[in-house]
Amino acid sequence: MSVYLMTEAVVHDVEAYEKYKEQAPQYVARHGGEYCCRGGKVDVLVGDWHPERIVMLKFPSREAYDALISDPDYKPWKELRESLTTIKTQIILEGV
Repeated sequence: MSVYLMTEAVVHDVEAYEKYKEQAPQYVARHGGEYCCRGGKVDVLVGDWHPERIVMLKFPSREAYDALISDPDYKPWKELRESLTTIKTQIILEGV
């Protein structure tokens, strides 16, 4: 069952974050993930939610996502992202 990862990010150092953005896709792809959206303009239709940056990824399974997060090659990039952003993340299970 596919899962979607939705992250709202506030980027504190845009220049340094560019390094993460260059490297992350190879690790996402390694684990079968794909980007649905990565940044872009957000039009709020209802409510007062005004995210700075939204990233949505699709993985073939929760296990594939967990494999990305535990990938030792991705670890330094994950740590860099965590040092440069404040994030809110959720996993959405397809069809549930």
